[in-house]
Amino acid sequence: MSTKSTTKPKAASASPASALVPPAPAYQVLARRYRSRSFDEVVGQETIAATLKSAMAQGRTAHAYLFCGTRGVGKTSMARIFARALNAVDSLTQQDAVADSILRGEDMDVIEIDGASNRGVDEARGLIAASGMSPARSPYKIYIIDEVHMLTQPAFNALLKTMEEPPAHVKFILCTTEPFKVPATIQSRCQRFDFKSIATPAIAAHLRAVLEREGVAADDAVIAQVARLANGSMRDALSLLERLAAAAAGGRITTELARDVLGLPDEELLDRVVAAIATGDASGALEACGALLAQGMSPDHALDTIAARLRDALLLLLCSADSPLVELPAEVKARLAQHAQSFDAPSLIHLIVLCDANCRNVRTSAAPRAIFDAVVARMALWQHFAQGAALLAQDASAPKKKLEQPAVVRPPLPQPARTVLPPPTPAMPSAAPVTPRTVVPMPTPSILAESEALRRDPRVRAVAELLEAAVTRTTPHSVTIERSVTPESKGDA
Repeated sequence: MSTKSTTKPKAASASPASALVPPAPAYQVLARRYRSRSFDEVVGQETIAATLKSAMAQGRTAHAYLFCGTRGVGKTSMARIFARALNAVDSLTQQDAVADSILRGEDMDVIEIDGASNRGVDEARGLIAASGMSPARSPYKIYIIDEVHMLTQPAFNALLKTMEEPPAHVKFILCTTEPFKVPATIQSRCQRFDFKSIATPAIAAHLRAVLEREGVAADDAVIAQVARLANGSMRDALSLLERLAAAAAGGRITTELARDVLGLPDEELLDRVVAAIATGDASGALEACGALLAQGMSPDHALDTIAARLRDALLLLLCSADSPLVELPAEVKARLAQHAQSFDAPSLIHLIVLCDANCRNVRTSAAPRAIFDAVVARMALWQHFAQGAALLAQDASAPKKKLEQPAVVRPPLPQPARTVLPPPTPAMPSAAPVTPRTVVPMPTPSILAESEALRRDPRVRAVAELLEAAVTRTTPHSVTIERSVTPESKGDA
């Protein structure tokens, strides 16, 4: 019987050439690839960059700095650029390598610390202990603490002495988005720089430069819209542009693509909404807003969008049709300026506040669509509500008439009768002294019969009855007046 061979064939060995092929480099997002590498490349912070360069030129660099500002305005980038300018000096033999490692955040003498994950007092003690050691190859040991407001109060207290009198080779650069959470004792030991939000035209210009270097075409309206959505943050703008570039797949970034990818509202629908509100067409406003929601927009986002468009109408009404405060395309701005003439400024302000107040209610309500439709109808009927408010204000400002009270006739109070005593009679010698008694009748006051008006008014009648009862209790119907016997009369007797 023959046996089959169980020998398995050997796998083909990898060729030496394929083993030497380096792996493909990982993709780097636009926000990291186009990060600023010099003071001149930092967009929108020219004053801070000029101040830091001047301080280095004069040799007046402080030992601690505090960079404050919202996200994506260049705080960490400026800290790295400043650290590179301090440490990558010409005397270093590896100047270029040190400069690149600092900008990547990998240098051994520029230590970047995340305040959110190293926020305790133990980490602060470790930093203090390490700061005593000299730098490895650079002039300074620089600590960049990002989100420094996340440190605990004991950690801040531990850093006070070191930040006030650090070693000569140590410098601190603190970055935060919430400077009010940084204790005043820390801020007083730092030079504070407040980074401002980047202007929309500056963001748009930077986005155009990035698209040109990337070889991607885009409509000007898309670039302007992305710059507005960034709200002053360059990192947010580059992140939005990254999404659009990926969706375009090498083609052109159009307005329709941006609306679908970013969930932007349709300009025609927004124009219909504002036109319906301006003319008081509640049905048209509800239909246009319903179309906005059908495109995937949430009710609270729709109210925010309507409020932003009404804000643009307010600026066009109060300023001018070509105001630079309104960042809209020319044709959209022209149509909105025409709609703005149908409003007055107080009404537009009221509508904006109405959207903002109900936007929070829509987020937490169990019936958000009902509240949304009610708000839209309320805005479309703004003229009727304005007339009702004017009537109420007119009634409130009118002088109020006083109610005429019936005249009350008060009867004269009864006067007590005067008692006239007779002249004293000579006493008889044989008789005892006699004290004469005089009985004077006192009339009982009858208040109810004095006036016909008193009988007609029940309130006055009740008061009169109370007064009559009080007089009856305190005044007897007859008063007996006795003549007292004086010592002179006894003598006469």
